[in-house]
Amino acid sequence: MKVQRVWIGLLVSLMWMGCQKKEQNGDTTGADANLIFPGETHFKSVRQLTFEGENSAEGYFSFDETRIIFQATRDTFECDQIYIMDVDGQNKRLVSTGKGRTTCAYFLPGDQQILYASTHHYDEKCPPPPDWSKGYVWALYPSYDIFVANADGSNMRQLTDTPGYDAEATVSPDGKKIVFTSVRNGDLDIYVMDIDGKNVKQLTHELGYDGGPFFSRDSKKIVYRAYHPKTPEEIEDYKSLLAQNLIRPNRLEIWVMDADGSNKRQITNNGAANFAPFFHPDGKRIIFSSNYGSETGRNFELWMINIDGTGLEKITNYESFDGFPMFSKDGKKLIFASNRNGKTPRQTNLFIAEWQD
Repeated sequence: MKVQRVWIGLLVSLMWMGCQKKEQNGDTTGADANLIFPGETHFKSVRQLTFEGENSAEGYFSFDETRIIFQATRDTFECDQIYIMDVDGQNKRLVSTGKGRTTCAYFLPGDQQILYASTHHYDEKCPPPPDWSKGYVWALYPSYDIFVANADGSNMRQLTDTPGYDAEATVSPDGKKIVFTSVRNGDLDIYVMDIDGKNVKQLTHELGYDGGPFFSRDSKKIVYRAYHPKTPEEIEDYKSLLAQNLIRPNRLEIWVMDADGSNKRQITNNGAANFAPFFHPDGKRIIFSSNYGSETGRNFELWMINIDGTGLEKITNYESFDGFPMFSKDGKKLIFASNRNGKTPRQTNLFIAEWQD
C-alpha cells in the first residue's frame, strides 16, 4: 500500500489522457519510444507489462528478478487481488484467494513463498470504499492481516492476528526481516519482525502515520513516508479519522531511519503528498512519487533525492500518475506504475524501464 489504490484511481481518472491498446498473451509491445516523454532522460527504453483492469499497481521483483508480483483489479474481481507474471509480462496468474481485498505483495527469500495483506478471512466480499464526503481519505481496513503462501497461492498461513490494520509489508534484501505498518498500539506505526513472524518490534512512536517502508539494498536502513500532525486542529482531524479507520494523505514526507529504528531523519519538507519511496541500490539516493509542483495537486511524478535531502530531481514528465518505483539490484531496471497509455480513466498499468544515470 505502500498508498490506497482507490485514492490513486480517483486521482488518475480526473486527468486521464490515455489511448487504446489491446492486451494479448505475452510481450505485446517490446520497448516503445512513445512511452517516454520529453524530459525523461533517465529512461533509455520503456516497456509496458500490463494492459487491462484497474490499478495494476505496486509491482515488485522476485529475489532472482525473473518474476514480478503485483496487485490489480482485473478479470471478474471487484477489488484488488494478487498476481505474478514473468519479468517480460508473460504468464500472468492469480495467486491470492480471489476473496476479500488484498494489498502490498512481496516475495520471500528463495522466491518459493510470497506475503501479502488480505481481508478474506473476515469477509469474502470486498470491503466498502472510504467515505469520499470527508475528502481524499484512505481506508485503513481493520480486517487486513498479513499472510504467507507458496508462490502458487497454496498453503496459506496467517502471520499477524492483532486487532486492526496490519499491511504494507516488505522484506529486507538479506532475507531476515519483514517490515510493515500496524495500528496495534492505537496509532499507525512501523514494525519489524523476523521472516517467520516472530520477535515483533515497534520502530516508530511519534503521533501520526508512519508507513510504506522499504529496506535499503544493504538492509541497514529503512525509508518510509510519514505524516505527523502538529497543531491542535491537525491532531484532532487525524485522531478523528483514525477512529473511523481513515487517514487523510494530503501531506506526507519522506523519512529514513536505521533498521533498528534509530537515527530518524526527514528527507523531504515540501508539504506535498510524497509516497512510495525506494532506495537506489547505491544507498545514496531515494526515488519516490509526489504531487510536488502540481498546480492542481493531481499530477504525480517520480522524483529522486539524495539521502541528505539535497539534489532533488524530477524523473518522469507525464501529465497524470507515475508511482510505485522499484529498482533492480544492479540499478539498470526500474519497475513503476503509470497511467500512461491507459485505455480507461482508472487504468494504472505496470512498466519496466532501462535506467541510465
